[in-house]
Amino acid sequence: MNKKAIVLLSGGLDSTTALAIAKKSGFENYALSFAYGQRHEIELQFAKKIAEKFGVKEHKIATIDLRTFGGSALTAEIAVPKNQEILQNRIPITYVPARNTIFLSYALAYAEVVGAFDIFIGVNAIDYSGYPDCRPEFIETFEKLATLATAAGVENKGHFKIHTPLIKLSKKEIIEEGIRNGVDYSITHSCYDPIIEDNKVISCGKCDSCKLRLEGFKAAGIEDNLMYKNF
Repeated sequence: MNKKAIVLLSGGLDSTTALAIAKKSGFENYALSFAYGQRHEIELQFAKKIAEKFGVKEHKIATIDLRTFGGSALTAEIAVPKNQEILQNRIPITYVPARNTIFLSYALAYAEVVGAFDIFIGVNAIDYSGYPDCRPEFIETFEKLATLATAAGVENKGHFKIHTPLIKLSKKEIIEEGIRNGVDYSITHSCYDPIIEDNKVISCGKCDSCKLRLEGFKAAGIEDNLMYKNF
């Protein structure tokens, strides 16, 4: 019987690659996405397509409203920065307060219900926008918390493992790894501030997420088939 895994799936490049790796590793995958009031909620349509393509056992979309707190360009009426230099020692305004802590907590609850002890998350600490909840120290600490905070952990039914297969990879290496694992990046979405025209999703090409994606594809020598504004 395959081991079960919860995979946090945003519909983006990184989370899709993490799902592909989990599948290749022989896990029976349960995908978990979030409608959290994000500006780019269109990503959930991509997540649905990706979950179907990879044949996940179950795909749940949890609804939470992080716009209640705001504090981010993704969850408040704050402009998404464009064409700015990406600095890892600067936490950008696109950081959503405590987002990965919240998402992993939901994943942990889902894991307890389905009897999974493995959780995959596509965080990256190399080519990323400086988010504090993408760092190895955060993941290691949450993994310890998972055992202390759950009935399954206290009853010694298993040890929770937070898998971060991309954490030490550059965006170029992530894309190359995804291609090796059968990822079709044309059905993924990365843009923080997309435009919808004639039922087509057009990426801005200038936000941090678009810039990291485009630089990764360029470094890998692979064409990115998404539609971009001003390109």
